[in-house]
Amino acid sequence: MFVSRILTPLIYLLLVSCGMSESYDSSLERPSNMVLAEKWIVINYWATWCGPCREEIPELNRLSREQPESLRVFGVNFEPVGSSEMEENIKEMGIRFPVFAADPYEQFGYERPLVLPTTIIISPEGTIHAELVGPQTRDSIMSVTNLD
Repeated sequence: MFVSRILTPLIYLLLVSCGMSESYDSSLERPSNMVLAEKWIVINYWATWCGPCREEIPELNRLSREQPESLRVFGVNFEPVGSSEMEENIKEMGIRFPVFAADPYEQFGYERPLVLPTTIIISPEGTIHAELVGPQTRDSIMSVTNLD
C-alpha cells in the first residue's frame, strides 16, 4: 500500500513530463556558466508575425533534440512580452527548446539583431562564431559549427 502511494504519483509525474517541452522559464534571465559548458550555443531570434521564423522552428527543434551533447539551442522572442503571453507564443510557434526571458545580447557581447530570423552561433570557447540572417536548417547550422 505504501509503495503504491509513492509509485503512483511518481509514475504520473514521469508520464506527464514526457509530454512536456522544455520551453520558457522566467528564471532563464541570463546565460550561466553551466549553459556554456563547452558546447556550441545557438541563439535564435523569432517573432510570431515572422513567416520565415515559423519555417525554421521545426529545424531548430530537431537540432536541439538530436545534438544535446554538442550544442544547446535557445530562443529569444524579438517582441518583449509578459510571461503568460510568452508561454502562448512558444506554444503557437511549436518551440521545443528553452527561450530566454530577457535578451542575452549584452551578456554575450553582440549587437541586438534588427532582422528576423537571426541566429547567433557562439563557440564552445564563448566567442561569437557566426551571425546567420534568414531561416536556417539543421544542416546549415551543423555545417557552420563543423558538427556535420
